Amino acid sequence: MSDTYVIRGARVLGGDAADLVLRDGVVAEITAAGAASAEGATVVEAAGLVALPGLVDLHTHLREPGREDAETVESGSRAAAAGGYTAVFAMANTDPVADTAGVVEQVFHLGRAAGYVDVHPVGAVTVGLKGQALAELGAMADSAAQVRVFSDDGKCVHDAVLMRRALEYVKAFDGVVAQHSQEPRLTEDAQMNEGALSGVLGLRGWPAVAEEAIIARDVLLADHVGSRLHVCHLSTAGSVEIVRWAKSRGIDVTAEVTPHHLMLTEELVRSYDPVYKVNPPLRSERDVMALREALADGTIDIVATDHAPHPVEDKDCEWAEAAMGMLGLETAVGIVAATMVDTGLLDWAGVAERMAFAPARIGRASDQGRPIAIGEPANLTLVDPARSRVVEADELQSRSRNTPYAGRTLPASVVATFLRGRPTLLDGAVRPAHEGANA
Repeated sequence: MSDTYVIRGARVLGGDAADLVLRDGVVAEITAAGAASAEGATVVEAAGLVALPGLVDLHTHLREPGREDAETVESGSRAAAAGGYTAVFAMANTDPVADTAGVVEQVFHLGRAAGYVDVHPVGAVTVGLKGQALAELGAMADSAAQVRVFSDDGKCVHDAVLMRRALEYVKAFDGVVAQHSQEPRLTEDAQMNEGALSGVLGLRGWPAVAEEAIIARDVLLADHVGSRLHVCHLSTAGSVEIVRWAKSRGIDVTAEVTPHHLMLTEELVRSYDPVYKVNPPLRSERDVMALREALADGTIDIVATDHAPHPVEDKDCEWAEAAMGMLGLETAVGIVAATMVDTGLLDWAGVAERMAFAPARIGRASDQGRPIAIGEPANLTLVDPARSRVVEADELQSRSRNTPYAGRTLPASVVATFLRGRPTLLDGAVRPAHEGANA
């Protein structure tokens, strides 16, 4: 197959149609629709499709090393390519924890060997995620993985002194602390969003203030230190207001929202189906609407999936014993289309900003989230806004099946993904981008 691809007639960022010629890993030409020469090239007919920069997920759990029964770097990377992603940031709560240069380099090299997406390891903030001592932040930053995002995701860095030290440390190499905002004492044994429904269902409530109190503390610490703070999976209307206030003061804070917090509400917990058990929990309809508005107006900077695969036995059990988390990579575009594009809150250029440009900037992934322009890396995603899909759990690329969207019809399907000019998703097939690799 030719290494040159002509993407014929795609609407760049949802705007005018054009031909895109991909050669030698970059966008070599951009011409009027139908004008590019197809000699010696593979033509991808893209009339009516939207061309976006390759998507970047700042919050992915790939589980390897240690929980390969749930996901591996390879299977998670395949899921990412199927979802339109060309880069993912792999969270540190593996076994062993990614708190040393050795572990982050292992994840980095596994990602390169798989060849579906760029895998950027996230380094742990504290040793073993225990919240007692800082991990090898400098060594991870200087490693082959060049870590710039640090997070104890799954656990909050609840000690204010330790959080301050982390913010001071990462500032030296332009890093960012991505905080899992959860005050642990306020959420002991919590099972779902605290409110009238938690009382009706007899499940211990998870108050909004447990998230909001940590965000408020941390934006003040970031301001005091003059460092970058990123808020993981923001989920409440109150958290939105705190971040909005911090940005109005010029504090260097960014925030993410997950697809599931844009679409799903606590009402689904009435089923007691553990597929809806997630951290932070599904919130109220009021919270969901506030998150959508905040994503639209830029208070929330990005969409990040918090892709959290689990084996069947960790979800197919009673609610109280079930693991928290749900899949996200392969359904994110459809959910964003349903909640933000089809509602008129965002156009496709806005989607590109929140799912490619901004996450790449936050994560300092310099060759991702680039403009679709001549000479830029050919990391691209083609979306068919008119093609809906029914989510079938058994057809997902992930090793796990814990999707809350099984049986749902989602709009806007990803039909092709290109990593440095080579297809990782094309004609329904997921394949590695590097030569000689096995699909």
